[in-house]
Amino acid sequence: MALAATIFKAEVDISDIDRHHYRHYALTLARHPSETSERMMVRLLAFLHHADEQLKFTRGLSETSEPDLWLKDMTGQTQLWVETGMPESRRLTQASGRAGKVVVYAYGRNAPQWWKQTEKAVARRDNLVVYILPLSVTRALSEMAARSMRLVCSIQDGQLYLTNDDHTLHIDLPACLIRDASP
Repeated sequence: MALAATIFKAEVDISDIDRHHYRHYALTLARHPSETSERMMVRLLAFLHHADEQLKFTRGLSETSEPDLWLKDMTGQTQLWVETGMPESRRLTQASGRAGKVVVYAYGRNAPQWWKQTEKAVARRDNLVVYILPLSVTRALSEMAARSMRLVCSIQDGQLYLTNDDHTLHIDLPACLIRDASP
């Protein structure tokens, strides 16, 4: 018998001054039995950074042909494909062909080595953006995980501030960016 996903609820107020996006989101995150709180919170961070009414969490770990998040337009075309962790270069190449923009939020002790091994294989993918999140950030995110979360997120000049009742986390997104898509 398979284990069921654990459901987390997040009430989030976003003020993204960089994109002029201000909204309240009532999010439901299903944490796969094999998923850590760290990975789930990185998925939430990715959502916050790209927040949009059409941005959706996918089946993720349960469906290997889908990213962790995606944004599709009215025709069903994938505009944004978001991966967390350290995906294989082949997966990124395929995603780059299927989506207008692919963003990776890599994390973990081996993320810099993963990028060194992956960079050459995806060098020609001009719609690929890669962030490497420091361990201190992902650990702090993990500590903010709760079955019921109330968060406030502010983004300005690439600086993301995430606050709950007990903590405020500052993430310098430009400092985490190691590969940007060509203009």
